[in-house]
Amino acid sequence: MSPSNATQDVDQAAEELAVNAIRMLSADAVQKANSGHPGLPMGAADVAYVLFTKFLSFDPKNPEWPDRDRFVLSAGHGSMLLYSLLHLCGYDLSIEEVANFRQWESQTPGHPEVGDTVGVETTTGPLGQGLGNAVGMALAEALCAARYNTSSHKIVDHFTYALCSDGDLMEGISHEAASLAGHLQLGKLILLYDDNDICLDGPTSLTFSEDIAKRFESYGWHTLKVDGHDRAAIASAIESAQGETAHPSLILCKTTIGKGSPNKEGTSKTHGNPLGEEELEATRKHLGWDYPPFTIPDKVRAFYAEPGERGAEQRSTWEATFAAWKSENAELAATWSRTLERKLPTDWLSSVPRFSADESAIATRAASGRVINAITSTLPELIGGSADLASSNNTMVKDEGNVTAEDFGGRNIWFGVREHAMGAIMNGMSLHGALRPYGGTFLTFSDYIRPAVRLAALMKQPSIYIFTHDSIFLGEDGPTHQSVEHAAALRAIPNLNVFRPGDANETAAAWAAALERTDGPSALLLTRQGLPIFDDTGLGKGAEKGGYVVEREEGGTAELILIATGSELATCRAAAELIRERGKRVRVVSLPCWELFESQPQSYRNEVLPPEVKARLAVEAGVSFGWERYVGDAGAVHGIDRFGASAPLKELAERFGFTAQHVASAAEALLA
Repeated sequence: MSPSNATQDVDQAAEELAVNAIRMLSADAVQKANSGHPGLPMGAADVAYVLFTKFLSFDPKNPEWPDRDRFVLSAGHGSMLLYSLLHLCGYDLSIEEVANFRQWESQTPGHPEVGDTVGVETTTGPLGQGLGNAVGMALAEALCAARYNTSSHKIVDHFTYALCSDGDLMEGISHEAASLAGHLQLGKLILLYDDNDICLDGPTSLTFSEDIAKRFESYGWHTLKVDGHDRAAIASAIESAQGETAHPSLILCKTTIGKGSPNKEGTSKTHGNPLGEEELEATRKHLGWDYPPFTIPDKVRAFYAEPGERGAEQRSTWEATFAAWKSENAELAATWSRTLERKLPTDWLSSVPRFSADESAIATRAASGRVINAITSTLPELIGGSADLASSNNTMVKDEGNVTAEDFGGRNIWFGVREHAMGAIMNGMSLHGALRPYGGTFLTFSDYIRPAVRLAALMKQPSIYIFTHDSIFLGEDGPTHQSVEHAAALRAIPNLNVFRPGDANETAAAWAAALERTDGPSALLLTRQGLPIFDDTGLGKGAEKGGYVVEREEGGTAELILIATGSELATCRAAAELIRERGKRVRVVSLPCWELFESQPQSYRNEVLPPEVKARLAVEAGVSFGWERYVGDAGAVHGIDRFGASAPLKELAERFGFTAQHVASAAEALLA
């Protein structure tokens, strides 16, 4: 044997030991927790090893380096694969935390959670979401490159990688997200598919037989197929994918689930259950792993030190480039720093329009469109679009270009009829940094985007959702499009601020509150129909607190409180006039955002809704569910606890009792 061959054999042996470290750390952690998914980490270990040690650009000592490559484990159930690599590659994730897998307040939760674990780029687990996030990150890279790079310096120039499973590709969101990625030719997106033919219930042949390569080729992707345990072939495929800049790439990696488990590999038994002590010991012997649980030999640790050292050098080179770029582009650099920190310009509120009561009635969706167009020049980071409803949602920025495969410098993203992917892509854009994404659709279709909205709330990402056509009052389109339960459903999501503004000025206030928020998403529920504009609503009047008194009672303590959101605010104000004509003292409260109102001091909430006033009527053109918290046992809710109907708006208002006279009668009944 020649010296070169001997060296190659030694390197291969060391590399095999390093890969098996991933397998055994993952299997040991799952066994100790008696819970988890060892199959994917063991099967995809070769693929992930090649990516992390030979290609991924990262600095474990500076994990927030803006131009790092992004890695998304879309198959989040295989979380121990990621935790093992983060620990081995030198991130601040101790072996004790790895051993504390899936335990209370550990840094290694059952599925990856951004913010809980250093190096985790996004929260995954609901299959397909990570793929959508990765598309969003790759899109954000292209958008930021178009905005910040110059002919002299590139400060945004990185890849986005994702590892997905069969389950990811079964989910409908994967079709939506991959289709848009191909359409936009996101050439710096590389998807590694752990093609192991196994899902939780058994072989994928039970449910899954399409040609994945042909499917992605039809989307406009570059595809390659490799043996997922041939590390040289994997490296060659990634190199090829990096060189294909005009198309995103899918690398189909044929792997064996549970690789290394002598009696269970290749079966669904390793998918979602620990190997068991007996099989774990057999796996140790089969792999030649002569170390106790959670013990990593020094030669393996030395092997994993090099990628981080290489990344630190890359970061240092980037910092020099950044310094040179900054010296030549001071204003652009200030915007870059501000947006990365999620800060707003000091005077940005002056760009938010105020609306006059002298103006004609205006739909809150139209008011939202005016706000967007008024603030975009002040907030270049604000970018978004609609799920093929821009003309209805009023999301388009006028006199600005479109985001296309040829030009990422535009402001308008055409998501197509892909609500679910739109939400996941927005999350990816937000997680990438330097952008504030928004997206629009009809409120009734919030059902399609809801899983991504929930994850935005969980990840504390300040995405903004514009949901228009917010109630039965869109009219003739009928109950399929008339939202009745959706406001309540969105309010049920923790950490989501839901705004249902009552006029144009409250709409502007909702936008201001959404943009000032940095720790969670916001949803704006907006009307199709025109609403009167009031001078005593909006910013500075109390809307920014989520709830406030619009009309105070006169001549003593209120006998009755009318509480409204959205289009029903005008109805309640008209009803209050009728009630006052009959000698009753009535207060009108606008409650555009329950979540903001609940965050106010109890003293303020009591001032708006005095506890001693028991006669309260909440009025909202939706289900009554949830309003009991504000009306109490002695109050009532004037809502719609059924589906709507197809008819003109005015007839719907009359038949469902949303006229001033109907509301006044219902309110006065509480005083009888």
